[in-house]
Amino acid sequence: MKDKTTVRNALLRQRLLPLYHHSDVEVSKHVLRALYQSGVRILEYTNRGPAAFGNYQQLLKMRDQEMPDLILGVGTIKTLQAAQHFISAGADFLVSPNAHQEVITYARVHNIFHIPGCMTPTEIAMAEEHGADFIKLFPGNLLGPEFLSSIREIFPALHFMPTGGVEPTSESAEAWFKAGAVALGMGSRLVSKKLMDAGDFDSIQKATAHFLTVLAALK
Repeated sequence: MKDKTTVRNALLRQRLLPLYHHSDVEVSKHVLRALYQSGVRILEYTNRGPAAFGNYQQLLKMRDQEMPDLILGVGTIKTLQAAQHFISAGADFLVSPNAHQEVITYARVHNIFHIPGCMTPTEIAMAEEHGADFIKLFPGNLLGPEFLSSIREIFPALHFMPTGGVEPTSESAEAWFKAGAVALGMGSRLVSKKLMDAGDFDSIQKATAHFLTVLAALK
């Protein structure tokens, strides 16, 4: 597990958190390599389905052997038990779709980088009260950059990362960054199930490399 500051700084540098899941461990490995080869150095593997934990263990082994500078976190952490389970396996950080008080407190106490998911000012305030300082705005497509613009000054100490519906375009990224986002969470818009199922890992690599270049050019 990487310390909280190291993970946060890596995400702030990259400005993008790619996230994906596939039930097939070999497909999951190919995607991991494609993202790494594109220039990604921090990403999330989502905890969805019965194969997720075993797949994640295999990805950690591959990471340690082939790409030791990659920070590999786990997403869709909805319970304290799941958080403890994946941290014990070696997860570098946690991402949640919800603001679970026990998970937020557990991460704070153990110096684990954790991004809880929030949709309302009430949820954001609760997460901040329990020690969160990085918030996943979810689902981003329903909230939009205008929502972040409206609430940003109320929470000056927090970092915001919209996830869900963010497009891999300069226009979408610029709108979110202007609204106050510091990073973008991106799943199927970047790593689509269609490309994974087709084994088109080259397209995933090229699209991600291109978007990283786009992000680097934005202020």
